[in-house]
Amino acid sequence: MESVFGDREVWFLTGSQELYGDEALQQVAKQSQTIAAALDSNSAVPVRIVWKPVLTSSDAIRRRCLEANSSDSCIGVVAWMHTFSPAKMWIAGLSALDVPLLHLHTQANRSLPWAELDMDFMNLNQAAHGDREFGYIQSRLGVPRTTVAGHVDDPEVAARIGSWCRAAAGRAEIRSLRVARFGDNMRDVAVTEGDKVEAQRRFGVSVNTYGVNDLVQVVDAAADTEVDALVAEYDDVYDLVPELRKDGERRESLRYAARIEAGLRRFLTDGGFGAFTTNFEDLGGLRQLPGLAVQRLMADGYGFGGEGDWKTSVLLRTMKTMAAGLPGGTSFMEDYTYHFGPGEPKILGAHMLEVCPSIAAGTPSGEIHPLSIGNREDPVRLVFDAAPGPAVVVGIADVGDRFRLVANEIDVVEPDEPLPRLPVARAVWKPRPSLSTSAEAWLTAGGPHHTVLSGAVGVAELTAFAEMVRTELLVIDETTTTRQFAKEIRWNQAYHRLADGL
Repeated sequence: MESVFGDREVWFLTGSQELYGDEALQQVAKQSQTIAAALDSNSAVPVRIVWKPVLTSSDAIRRRCLEANSSDSCIGVVAWMHTFSPAKMWIAGLSALDVPLLHLHTQANRSLPWAELDMDFMNLNQAAHGDREFGYIQSRLGVPRTTVAGHVDDPEVAARIGSWCRAAAGRAEIRSLRVARFGDNMRDVAVTEGDKVEAQRRFGVSVNTYGVNDLVQVVDAAADTEVDALVAEYDDVYDLVPELRKDGERRESLRYAARIEAGLRRFLTDGGFGAFTTNFEDLGGLRQLPGLAVQRLMADGYGFGGEGDWKTSVLLRTMKTMAAGLPGGTSFMEDYTYHFGPGEPKILGAHMLEVCPSIAAGTPSGEIHPLSIGNREDPVRLVFDAAPGPAVVVGIADVGDRFRLVANEIDVVEPDEPLPRLPVARAVWKPRPSLSTSAEAWLTAGGPHHTVLSGAVGVAELTAFAEMVRTELLVIDETTTTRQFAKEIRWNQAYHRLADGL
């Protein structure tokens, strides 16, 4: 897939007013350009920061906000009140704004020029004054936004703005995302169901179902040259078990896995899909449950959900967009089984076949094993352990009147012992604050069993994203207690019902 950031950009808007006169406004413009340029050149900010002329009137503000809405490249705006911009000028613009907003509370100078400080300096550099006026009108209008305070030379400030830009890119991605479901939901499963119409209204994502044999036709038509090229790549990139290697007795199974990948890529590319689902209960004419193909497509940035789970597929694609260019991987995941002791309790996460190799600790092993469900030929898959490090697992659920995101901060660790007989990719982690508290909170929230595990993005990006799309986010972290968490759920229930109206 092409770069997820591409030509995406964030516009830098500066507020002032005509009262200050041309000379002062020229200085405002120069200093705001310097701030915007500092952000644009900072490696922590993954998209272009584009400076726009200083705004000094209600009509100019409204027009700029409408331009941001209609721009194909603008994914959000950063607003800074360099001087004092009377907030009633911003009402029409903020009311019309339909892209994410970050309120940057900063100033041109980092330090005060104590000995030379005079009223001219005070009148020009009064963001401490103007931004409070701007903060008031945002709160009065109920505008969703993220507020960052500090000087742009501070690495923490740039990092927070960069994190917000990643969330804005995720929001832009989900608004145009198309998902292909091959078959329907796994029968009788509740949490993977959901309201696709509401998802399109809330997020913008379009989810549609295709017969799996529509895919089979494309798989069967894949050119042998495409299959040959993919198999050669597998030979070079992965540690294949002997039976899958050249002249191995099960080489044809590897070739069919490559045929699935070639056909699936063609189907997704031709249809403009960024995410997809499969279902082992509906495989049509496929000879294998797609394993290797799904893993490699996820590694290339596609969203995926097993058993028809389109919501997790959407979440995975969104988080992969946020994570682009960062160290650490992002994968489809499922809490599978527990280790209660001896030692510190842990969770072993895996899935039947479909765990993304972006989280692998080393070179994945290409293997073939029987699969007791699906009633098909033995599928090829990549087997590996996840790389250790801090991460987050995130799930999305339809709780009836809204969608809910649940996130748990975790620490991925090496398995206590080797897992020679487990023929799937897996991750072992210690959930914060503990397995018991984490599990109790997750169950109380109604969090799903399918999740996204990411060592690249975390709660900062998720918090900004949830604010942008007006969606509930519950976070389980080092400070969580089950008593306080249950209270938060009850408070959220009341808030979201009131916020959405009757």
